[in-house]
Amino acid sequence: MPCERMPMRYGHSEGHTDVCFDDSGKFIVSCGSDGDVRIWESLDDDDSKSICVGEKAYSLALKNGKLVTAASNNTVQIHTFPDGDPDGILTRFTTNPTHVTFNSIGSRVAAGSSDFMVKVVEVSDSSQQKVFRGHDAPVLSVTFDPKDEFLASASCDGSVVVWNIEEQTQATSWPVLQKTNDVSNAKSLCRLAWQPGAGKLLAVPVDSKVHLYERGSWDHVSTLSDDLVTQPINAVAWSPSGQFLAAGGVGGFLTVWDVDSKLCVERYKQEKGYTVCGLAWHPSGNQIVYSDTQGSLGLLDGLSTSSSHPTSKVAKDYDDLFDDDDDRLMDEGLSDTNSPAKNPVAGDEDGDDDDVVPATGRVRNRGAFLDDENSLGSLKLGLDKYGDDDDAGSAIVAPAAPAVPLRPVYEGPMPTPPQKAFQSGSTPAHLTHRFMMWNSVGIVRGYNDEQDNAIDVEFHDSAVHHAMHLTNSLGHSMADVSQEAVLLACPSTDELASKLQCLHFSSWDTNKEWMVDLPKGEDVKALCLGQGWAAAATSAMMLRLFSIGGIQREIFSLPGPVVCMAGHGEQLLIVYHRATGFDGDQALGVQLLQLAQRKRQVIHGEPLPLSRKSYLSWLGFTAEGTPCYIDSEGVVRMLNRSLGNTWTPVCNTRESCKGKSDHYWVVGVHENPEQLRCIPCKGSRYPPTLPRPAVAILPFKLPLCQTTTEKGQMEEQFWRSVLFQNHYSFLSSSGYEVDDQAQSQAEKKQQELLMKMFALSCKLEREFRCVELAELMTQNAVTLAIRYASRSRRMALAQRLSEIALEKANQMNEEEFVEQEDSSIRRTSGSSASPGQPRVTNVLDSMTSVKKLAPLSAQSCLADQPDLEETDIIKEAMGRFRILSAEERLVRNN
Repeated sequence: MPCERMPMRYGHSEGHTDVCFDDSGKFIVSCGSDGDVRIWESLDDDDSKSICVGEKAYSLALKNGKLVTAASNNTVQIHTFPDGDPDGILTRFTTNPTHVTFNSIGSRVAAGSSDFMVKVVEVSDSSQQKVFRGHDAPVLSVTFDPKDEFLASASCDGSVVVWNIEEQTQATSWPVLQKTNDVSNAKSLCRLAWQPGAGKLLAVPVDSKVHLYERGSWDHVSTLSDDLVTQPINAVAWSPSGQFLAAGGVGGFLTVWDVDSKLCVERYKQEKGYTVCGLAWHPSGNQIVYSDTQGSLGLLDGLSTSSSHPTSKVAKDYDDLFDDDDDRLMDEGLSDTNSPAKNPVAGDEDGDDDDVVPATGRVRNRGAFLDDENSLGSLKLGLDKYGDDDDAGSAIVAPAAPAVPLRPVYEGPMPTPPQKAFQSGSTPAHLTHRFMMWNSVGIVRGYNDEQDNAIDVEFHDSAVHHAMHLTNSLGHSMADVSQEAVLLACPSTDELASKLQCLHFSSWDTNKEWMVDLPKGEDVKALCLGQGWAAAATSAMMLRLFSIGGIQREIFSLPGPVVCMAGHGEQLLIVYHRATGFDGDQALGVQLLQLAQRKRQVIHGEPLPLSRKSYLSWLGFTAEGTPCYIDSEGVVRMLNRSLGNTWTPVCNTRESCKGKSDHYWVVGVHENPEQLRCIPCKGSRYPPTLPRPAVAILPFKLPLCQTTTEKGQMEEQFWRSVLFQNHYSFLSSSGYEVDDQAQSQAEKKQQELLMKMFALSCKLEREFRCVELAELMTQNAVTLAIRYASRSRRMALAQRLSEIALEKANQMNEEEFVEQEDSSIRRTSGSSASPGQPRVTNVLDSMTSVKKLAPLSAQSCLADQPDLEETDIIKEAMGRFRILSAEERLVRNN
């Protein structure tokens, strides 16, 4: 595939550049770090048209007379082509966009940004945008599937993700890249490329090779490499026919492979070895234009898009494969990677890098094809890996034969990649400066840069302990902090085991530190602290409990890989993967353990509810000890102990965000007063360590219906108050002192809300609803409701409410009687009952004889005094009830 190399020419100032052809191939369009887009009629054009798009231009794309650029002013702009007139802003990011691309028909633009987001925007209506969140670092590149079903993106977090565009979910993800914190520090720009036509293959530059992934199965089916390419590849580009793949990268190498045979058919190295950062094929397939980090443009001309090896020819018969021309031997010393690098001609020893090195890719002899004289199987040269028809790769079948997949096509729900284990209250581990923990006790910061590898611990209340500065010689990556200790953990290495280290600063002796080595091959994945204990979940799906002083306690297996853990007092909350999720949903399970004297499991692995197509982002307890968590959609859910340990949504932080890319990073939850303590994050999911971020307070709000109406608002306030008072009964049953004044104040507020709703229902003539509300009231509140109904001349309602008042009075007296009976039985049980036998006495067993009571019904009152009004009859009946003794009231109720 011999070609002609055109001389390099100046295009832009030194720095990153990008380049492409227009649809017709008449123009070359380039952009650079000088902020200009230049339109060249040819590489010799000395009068190019220039368009200024910003201070810097990072990427450009051209389709259907529309020119789209990613500029340093955080915008993706659109211009007409070739006129260059501004045509508006397509979308905005909170930081610089890094890459833009069109889909195959030019109706959509995809853009990636340094704020970790990928957007897909309709060109005709920029208000129609889809946002793809999931990367944890700046996005390097994006590319559309030719069928417009999938979008692939590469990121500095080390992953390449394939997204389902319509469902906005991850179809798959490959952690194949090296992690870094910024595009400028990335070793490769990782410009992905999808094969034209059916989009069968996705090309991903990974270090000095190109990985090919198969559409649908997402299997890694092939790798393209060349012995002369030893440095990272920046960009790849498919020829229009989809048969050849060009790659350029660090060191100035340009390589072209025939993808079917995996043979290198062209290679070239720049004179001065400047890094190639832009690459594009001419629509005809006979030219490649490229640009480098010096701002120069170059062209390879005369490329042949016809096949250079027998497997892609159409032969009339078998003998035509081996004519005289094909008997020429292949380059000697062909390496295992099908790269003729060891050929004395190809790898000229004088090191002249200016020469274009041809690589014919011819076969040495027909023995290279034939397994035996009766077999043509090897003629396929690995094409069957890509799902072609069995005969499609042979030389005796025309390429027009229909392709039949080797495996049945699966069109059901796709598995969701399971989210990785994380430490709640921490920022991503790949950051050089990060929060290892931020909770209600303090802040743990980690620093891992060229100057320092250390950990700082700061307490919100300096009376707990003074701040600490620790040298992180072991490489701790996880932390938790409590009123008693700081817990740290590091992953294992080839030489060292994973370690758990505890700084027990509240200890009264002089040894305030202990450390434990985990068994070989077992790593700490999540950890937490409670009152007097520490817990660590490991990669062996085990949970290990320790006392705060370092004694090993219980150990048990988890039903699945851990996702997150949290501790509070004697409670341990564990979330894990209980199964494989599908269609973007995670399948998580939750366990809640009580580690008191009587150890027990409160929640036994029930599914953890999440928003549709979201993942868990924070897990913890309120300050009062109620478990709660937050998903990636910003929905906060709290455990409702009064409703069978169900999870109630109490807030949606996304409703308080001003922009789509803004988020709130939660640091604490309080039930009294009702506060959700968060850090606002502009264009990110988490805050930077410096400057120290400010904490904001968000209100809680249950997602009830019609909260814009007066009725809906009062209902929301009432049930939120009920939910947030559940902790009082939990704390008192656990032996803690509760604030009686705050509890009575909350109950008073609830009764006031019920009375307001009662009055509103009366106005709306909803008497049945009034009775339902009265069922929720206390006896005193029902008495007030009776008065309100009587004044409103709703006598039938007042009559029903009086019956409810009598029932509530009887219930109160019965409860008092039962309490007295229990206390008396407890006082006498020491002498009358055997300590080894449980008491089976029924409270009602002693109530054998009772005297006949005077009637209290409204009918008897009316018979005694027929002249009374209805309201007076009710008052008379209630008066008679009040003079009864407690025993008489209880018997009457029974």
